Amino acid sequence: MDKHFNVVIIGAGIVGGAIARELAHTKQSVCIIERESDVCCGASKANSGIIHAGYDARPGSLMAKFNVQGNKMYPGLCKELDVPFILNGSMVLGFSDEDREHLEDLIKRGEKNGVQGLEILPRERCLELEPNLSGEVEWALYAPSAGIVCPFEMTIALCENAAENGAEIMLGHAVRKAEHKEDKWILTVGGARMTADYVINAAGAGAPKLSEMAGGELREQVLRRGEYCLLDTRCEGFVERTIFQTPGKMGKGVLITPTVHGNILVGPTADDTDYNTATTREGQRKVLESARRSVENLPRREIINSYAGIRAIVGDDFIIDETVKGWVDVMGICSPGLTAAPAIAVCVREMLCERDKGFSVLRDDFNPFRKGIPKTGELPLYGRVVCRCEDVTEGEIVAAIHRAIPATTADGIKRRVRAGMGRCQGGFCLPRILEVIARETGISLDEVTKAGGASFVVEDRIR
Repeated sequence: MDKHFNVVIIGAGIVGGAIARELAHTKQSVCIIERESDVCCGASKANSGIIHAGYDARPGSLMAKFNVQGNKMYPGLCKELDVPFILNGSMVLGFSDEDREHLEDLIKRGEKNGVQGLEILPRERCLELEPNLSGEVEWALYAPSAGIVCPFEMTIALCENAAENGAEIMLGHAVRKAEHKEDKWILTVGGARMTADYVINAAGAGAPKLSEMAGGELREQVLRRGEYCLLDTRCEGFVERTIFQTPGKMGKGVLITPTVHGNILVGPTADDTDYNTATTREGQRKVLESARRSVENLPRREIINSYAGIRAIVGDDFIIDETVKGWVDVMGICSPGLTAAPAIAVCVREMLCERDKGFSVLRDDFNPFRKGIPKTGELPLYGRVVCRCEDVTEGEIVAAIHRAIPATTADGIKRRVRAGMGRCQGGFCLPRILEVIARETGISLDEVTKAGGASFVVEDRIR
């Protein structure tokens, strides 16, 4: 017999996770389907982690509306979910009279969007706040309401809290077919079937094809790759605020920002491509050359990693629409999608409430609070340091494996407790991490993967 849910969400990124948590607050049954082996394996994992103030989006657009709403929700939401959040503010740098005019236009946009506290700072004030800025800087638009968060910690927390409140999570399952019959959606997931009253398509780059499969129109999508460089935590304090350059037609340009864990992140580039997340020599060169215009003496020797992410762009605004009866497309959620995600989730629930009053009935036992993985606990597990760069113990790794959404891959552990995130990038701790995963999950060492699928790390145990 087909398993039935009131609502199925396709995609466990930041948007799908936020929607799942919002809907888990109701008495409706909720399921998230994710084709990868873990949550946050698409665009959400390779995100700048910026909670934008909301001055950039076109007034009246969904981007503008949900950016500002989401920005206001983040401090309280992160407190509930036990996720680090820093209200660090942002600066958009101007280098010419033309840039000054653009910054003034951004202030006008921001004021129309409801952003407060925006001001243009002169060179002297800019350098006082950020001494490492380039001498070319003439002005900066300062936005005190901008912040930073860890995008994969946030996504994991949202999905975990949804699961703790009854939502079912199906990882490693792809939707192969979707058809609407007798007021229900029939989804073929792998070799099995399930039914749902409503489907939320939050599949990121895969959303347009799923929408077409369900009977919607095929929407043209642009995949834009952005490459980043990550600097060691030894650079903490190089900049305190998120530093942008005056935006161009391809976006906000290369930024320099602290992370909530003390690293410095530089990027992204903007290259229209296919779904290709490989880094390139040219891309890394662009990142570093562009950063030189914003700051002086960027400590390039402290680069510990580089990576690329994909932004899926569909038109010039977010698409949140019931394309086919009972099928809601949430697509084209590019920047500021991370910021907007909690507000988008509220919007989706309100849309469902208009169609089904069951979504307006909230659970009395909903628990909005989620505790992160503890840093201390019983010995000897919490006395054995596995990752020395990030000071991660075996106890933390074991706890991550036994969460509501368990980490069963090396990357899953990395995103939850930062083992392998440090200067050596797993060079010393990876073998021990694999051993702990194998022991706790009951699989052999050669079955443990880096990121699911066939990404095996070892061929066989060395004897």
